[in-house]
Amino acid sequence: MEIQNAIPRRSFHSAIPSIRIPKTNLFSKLPQIHSPKWASLKIHYSSSSYSHTLISKRNLQCRNSVDKVEYNKGVSDKPKAKIRRKNLAVFVSGGGSNFRSIYEATLNGSVHGGVVVLVTNKHDCGGAEYAGDKSIPVIVFPGKKDSKEVFSTEDLVTALRSYKVDFILLAGYLKLIPVELVRAYPKSILNIHPSLLPAFGGKGYYGMKVHEAVIASGARYSGPTIHYVDEQYDTGRILAQRVVPVLAKDTAQELASRVLHEEHKLYVDVAAALCEERITWREDGVPLIQSKENPNEYW
Repeated sequence: MEIQNAIPRRSFHSAIPSIRIPKTNLFSKLPQIHSPKWASLKIHYSSSSYSHTLISKRNLQCRNSVDKVEYNKGVSDKPKAKIRRKNLAVFVSGGGSNFRSIYEATLNGSVHGGVVVLVTNKHDCGGAEYAGDKSIPVIVFPGKKDSKEVFSTEDLVTALRSYKVDFILLAGYLKLIPVELVRAYPKSILNIHPSLLPAFGGKGYYGMKVHEAVIASGARYSGPTIHYVDEQYDTGRILAQRVVPVLAKDTAQELASRVLHEEHKLYVDVAAALCEERITWREDGVPLIQSKENPNEYW
């Protein structure tokens, strides 16, 4: 299976043609992960105490990534039908299980958007194969060092804009996002990390290494974090977290399975909020998600 890993610079004078993987039978669904029962806690933030989820609309003013808005104007009161479907780009380096969860959610209507392009640094990874099977365009970035044609960050930004991408979701993408891309998409790039940041984050903390470090530390809780991407590893503003217990006899694999189960649900919830314009920014720079069921609540 061949994937184009560069777009000739001369082609950017007009709309960039889709970079597609031919449909093949190379991909088969991964076996479903069965994880043991566990307790999962959803963290709510409040101006008074952790036992309440309500944040007063009267006292706080928030802004989204474009305009300053007040809570009492009902950021997400408008019906979904009046909100434009958002175009999503997903970045992966491996099997792409979070990518698949998000893609399936766009098909069943849970996420008011669509995955219009996949970006990967590994042309033969499971996520790329899945995208090819679903006729989703794939871009390889960065390209191979020995490649004759160099696909630059500028080319990537141009390509993403040609697909009219609104938001970028990193789902197991192991490369540092270039500064130029972060600046081209301010407050529009999210990443998921398999620990409760800021603990066990930063360069070198990825995959099973994270879970091994959590267990070795004696931490009693772990879980996924979704945060905005800045110019460093895992240092952007935290948007959402889920908590799972670390059991006394856990192996790294068992903890990873438990955390991954929560990742799939959390990323879909956050992607839904993103596409429905339910994310607001507190005056101190903390992002909050407005509840879909009750616009008076934020988490």
